[in-house]
Amino acid sequence: MESISAFFPAYNDAPSLPALIGKTFAVLRATGREFEVIVVNDGSHDNTGEVLLQLQRELGGQLRIVTHPQNRGYGGALRSGFAAATKELVFYTDGDGQYDVGELPKLLERMGDGVGLVNGYKLERNDPQHRIVIGSIYNTFARALFGIHLRDVDCDFRLVRRRLVEKIHLTSTSGTICVELVRKLELTGCGVVEVGVHHYARQHGKSQFFRLRSLATTFYQLLRLWIHVQFGYRSPI
Repeated sequence: MESISAFFPAYNDAPSLPALIGKTFAVLRATGREFEVIVVNDGSHDNTGEVLLQLQRELGGQLRIVTHPQNRGYGGALRSGFAAATKELVFYTDGDGQYDVGELPKLLERMGDGVGLVNGYKLERNDPQHRIVIGSIYNTFARALFGIHLRDVDCDFRLVRRRLVEKIHLTSTSGTICVELVRKLELTGCGVVEVGVHHYARQHGKSQFFRLRSLATTFYQLLRLWIHVQFGYRSPI
């Protein structure tokens, strides 16, 4: 069986991390695969760092911590997570606990020969209504702009082959990285499979994506990425 790195970008997610990391270890141990778990602490100003150190003491070297002294944005956190991963497969989801890592085996089952990306899609989005509307608009806009075939671009529950991530060049620092990642993986010609997963209401903290500044940065980077792709510049691809 292929080995797997599971990583989680975390920003002020201290309350949700113990249960998330504990369940991740249980799920991965049950698969019988060689694994590692990585958390990218993206400049959190709560006690995320202390919580992670305590978890590392309890769980040992299979839990690795990557710390950004300053917040680098969601894209920066994902890029650090991919760079830190050492196993054949890489899985990631957010550190806020809105997805159930217990559904990871569903993705592993679909990672067959010729498949490079297994992408979750939300069976039902459990967020306030305004976030559902904004998310739907963003997803439709991004898919149409880039010609992406996946139905749910912003479902951050993904399993990918590490060798493919190493072949592409990710540049985004905001949530735009999800569009960039999916589009560039599709351009490699790898097989893509979609799996329905559950999405749960946030129990702790606030979403960083739906802040006005974050939305503005994301749409700006989305348009800039489209210009590069549309006019054939090589650097972002």
